[in-house]
Amino acid sequence: MARDLKLALQTGYWGSGPPHGVEESIAEAERLGFHSIWTAESYGSDVLTPLAWWGSRTERVQLGTAIMQMSARRPAAAAMAAITMDHLSGGRFILGLGVSGPQVVEGWYGEPFAKPLARTREYVSILREIWARRGPVTFEGDHYTLGLPGPSGLGKPLKSTVHPLREDIPIYLAAEGPKNVALAAELCDGWLALFYSPHAEDLYLPNLQEGWAREGARRSREDFEVAATVPVIVHDDVEQAADLLRPMYALYFGGMGAKTKNFHANVPIRMGYEAVVDEVQSLYLEGKKTEAAAAIPTALVEQMALIGPADKIRHDLEAWRDSVVTTLMISGDAATIRRAAEVVLDA
Repeated sequence: MARDLKLALQTGYWGSGPPHGVEESIAEAERLGFHSIWTAESYGSDVLTPLAWWGSRTERVQLGTAIMQMSARRPAAAAMAAITMDHLSGGRFILGLGVSGPQVVEGWYGEPFAKPLARTREYVSILREIWARRGPVTFEGDHYTLGLPGPSGLGKPLKSTVHPLREDIPIYLAAEGPKNVALAAELCDGWLALFYSPHAEDLYLPNLQEGWAREGARRSREDFEVAATVPVIVHDDVEQAADLLRPMYALYFGGMGAKTKNFHANVPIRMGYEAVVDEVQSLYLEGKKTEAAAAIPTALVEQMALIGPADKIRHDLEAWRDSVVTTLMISGDAATIRRAAEVVLDA
């Protein structure tokens, strides 16, 4: 059933410095009635400081992390940050989490990447236990222990000194693999979908349905949020619009992670583009980035992005309205998001 879509602004993680014009984009997003703004982190800028700084200049939009790297913070530190941000924003905070990949987790954070699903389940359980504030928190898992019997013998279970503004702070999980998508549907309030296509929904819907059907699942399809990162480029020439996005897709599908373990590349592979991904990876890892970008087919771009003249985008939006997606996360300067909003919200 076709329905309205919410818009969100994804500011992303920084390149060599703060993104130019981001304050104007955030102000425009608030003026246009966007649902939320989001920040990110990898191994440069952190996710919380910009969100607090920029979010302090807003009044209505929700403020989300997409994503807060789980390996960067122990669960208690993430819980404390969420309590703090939720208070400072008047209950507008959304905690978006993700496990990232082994190259970043082990290479940058110095943490083991093993068993990400089990780690996520423990992490989320600890967050909710801290926010519930029923008493001193103890937890004994395979990956995290609170009330650790350390060598000093002085550690003891504690309860947050700060009373959460909300004990049900929303948690969205970034997920691409089938099992992780199902976990998001079971444990969380929303799913952050980085590479999503409404034309290949059968790749995701069974996993979401599996998660919603599990005993003790937190949400159902009716009240579960799916925030999908969707480039929107209003342009008279479809090919030129696709050219603007090909380098980004080449980076993620060809240059992120290792050739043998790239979670981003698995998405187009499952969509039937295995030969394309093999070519893109080979070219990218040989240093031929321009050729790798040129190898990204326009058809693949059109399945994951909204590009072309306004009337074409309005037509293509119908597939997104019929999908499980509830929010389109877009990026760009103030003029870009204004034009996108005109097309999406008035469609």
